[in-house]
Amino acid sequence: MRRWLISLLTLMLPGVAAAADLVVSVRTAAGAPVSDAVVSLPEVRGPLHAAGPYRMAQHDLQFDPFVLVAPVGAEVAFPNLDRVRHHVYSFSAAHPFELKLYGRDESRSVRFDKPGVIALGCNIHDSMVAFIVVVDTPFAAKTDAAGVAVIHDAPTGVQAIRVWHPYLRAPGNALAIRGAGRVAVTADVRAPPARRNLY
Repeated sequence: MRRWLISLLTLMLPGVAAAADLVVSVRTAAGAPVSDAVVSLPEVRGPLHAAGPYRMAQHDLQFDPFVLVAPVGAEVAFPNLDRVRHHVYSFSAAHPFELKLYGRDESRSVRFDKPGVIALGCNIHDSMVAFIVVVDTPFAAKTDAAGVAVIHDAPTGVQAIRVWHPYLRAPGNALAIRGAGRVAVTADVRAPPARRNLY
């Protein structure tokens, strides 16, 4: 009873917005789910929880995960789980960096201090590609294998929603839409480039 009263009073206070889950489904025009799309509310600010851990591993000659969402201020670890050495780099304007050759069971880390998309590569293995999306809103999530992203405790009402995917055919690889509650997005996504140089 007390919890119910507190919730009711909170809703009655001026300037306090109610919250609910925002569920965004991203699919192609043919109905195929689009995984690894980053859904965010770019106009909504709030405290960022950058403690992590955040990790972009090198495993089986690829990065894992393919897309990582991290808040501004996050420190991302880059452990090498392969038997070969890797040389991780990014030329992205948001945060260019270079982690020179290091071997199995070694790790390096990078702190990302401003928002943007960080495209990753390996100087030794051209087929290794991944992305870190650094966000300045606490309201961001990535679509799963079913193409669904859930942003918990999002403000209620219609919101500006940004949907980004590295292979999305759109300016900046992103769509800007508005919606609330459950939102369905149709995305024109090109096929990823074929992997090569797997040695």
